[in-house]
Amino acid sequence: MYRMKRLGAAAVALALSLSLGAFAQPASAANQVIKIGIELPISGNDASDGIPMEQAATLAIEQANAHAPKGFTFQADALDDTVNGIHNPQQGVANIRALAADPGVIGVVGPFNSNVAAAEIPVSNQALLPLVSPAATDPTLTQSPRYRPAHPDEFTFFRVSASNDKQAHAAAYSCKQLGLKSIYVIDDNETFGTGLANIFTDAAKSLSLTILGRDHLTVNQQDFRPLLTRIAQMHPDAIYYGGVTSTGGALLRKQMADSGFDTAKTPFVASDGIYDQAFVKIAGPQADDTYFTAAAPNITKLVSAREFISAYQERYHTAPTAFAANAFVAAQVIINATVKAIQSNHGDRPSRAEVLKQLRATKEFHSIVGTFGFDASGDTTNPSMALWKIEHGTPSYLHAIDMRAVKKVVKS
Repeated sequence: MYRMKRLGAAAVALALSLSLGAFAQPASAANQVIKIGIELPISGNDASDGIPMEQAATLAIEQANAHAPKGFTFQADALDDTVNGIHNPQQGVANIRALAADPGVIGVVGPFNSNVAAAEIPVSNQALLPLVSPAATDPTLTQSPRYRPAHPDEFTFFRVSASNDKQAHAAAYSCKQLGLKSIYVIDDNETFGTGLANIFTDAAKSLSLTILGRDHLTVNQQDFRPLLTRIAQMHPDAIYYGGVTSTGGALLRKQMADSGFDTAKTPFVASDGIYDQAFVKIAGPQADDTYFTAAAPNITKLVSAREFISAYQERYHTAPTAFAANAFVAAQVIINATVKAIQSNHGDRPSRAEVLKQLRATKEFHSIVGTFGFDASGDTTNPSMALWKIEHGTPSYLHAIDMRAVKKVVKS
C-alpha cells in the first residue's frame, strides 16, 4: 500500500486536524476496518471526471492509514453509478443501498452529479449515512428538506464545492465583465443543468443582460442543428449551457459551426459540468472560445496543494483535476470526523450518527483547497470560484472570481 515518505503541507494539515496523539499507530491486519465508500461515475462519458476523483479519495484514505487511530484501518470501497456510459440515478440508489447495508461503511465520498444526489439523499438520510460530495451543486440538495423524508431535521448530505446559485451568479457576472450583452440559454433538462440555467437566467436579467430565449435538450438527443440554426438567426453574443458534457454539451458546441455560427465570434459559456477531457475531444476545434466557471480553485496556484499534486502524480502518473482535489478533501473531512468520533468514544468504534455529529460540527478545517467548515445546511463556508477559457484545445485558467463583488451586484 502506498505511503508518503515524508509529511508535506497537505499531510501535515491532515495530521494536525486528526490530532491523534496516543491513538496513532501503524495499521495492521488485526485492526478493525472502517470503510469509506466512493460513489462516482468511474466509467463511460463521465470517467474523465470520475476516475481522478476516485483516485484522489483513495489516496487520502491510504495516507490516513499512516496516522490511523489505534486499532483501526481505513479502507476504500468504490462503486460506479454509470449505466450505458451515462451517470444513472437508479444505479446510484442501488450503490448507496449496498453501502448503507454494510455496517463497516461510515461515510461516502460522492456523488458527482446532482440528479444522482437527488435520488441518493433520501436513502442515505434513512440510513443516517453521510455523503460528502466533491461537486454535486444543485442548491436544493442542501436547502430543501424534501430529500430527507425519513429524518427531515437530520441533514446527511455535505459538499465541499460551491452550490449552483453561486456558480450561476458568477457566470452571469463574468458574462457582463466580458461584454456579452445578449445570450441564449440552453439546458440538458437534468437537475444540475436546469437549476443552473434557471438561476443564470435570473441573475443575467438582474445585470441587464438580454436573454433571447430558453430551450431544453432531450435525453439522448444527438442532432442539435435545427435548434441552433433557429438560434443563429437571433445573432446572440453567446450561448449559455446548463449541463454536462455527457448530456449534450460538447455536441452542442461542435454543431454550432454547422448551424450558421462563427464560433470564434460567438462564445459558448458553461459551468464546470464541461470541465473534462471529453468536452475538448468531442467538440474538437470548436471547443476553443468556450468559457466556463469552476466551483473549485485552480490547485496549481495553491501552495497548500503542492504536496497533494506531487503525491497524486507519483501514485497515478498524471496530474490531478480540480475535482480530484475536492474528492481528496471530501475523504479527509470524513476521516477527520471519524477520528474525532473515535476519540469521543474513548477509542471505541463510532456509529454513523456520531460521525454525522462531528461532520456537522466541522469548523476551520485546514485543507489543500483552503480552510472551511459546513454551515447549518451542509454547504461549505468557503466557496471558491474560477473562470476558465478553452484555447488551442486546452483549458486555460483566467482568474479567480471575487464572490464578494458578485454578491454586491447580482440579485437573486
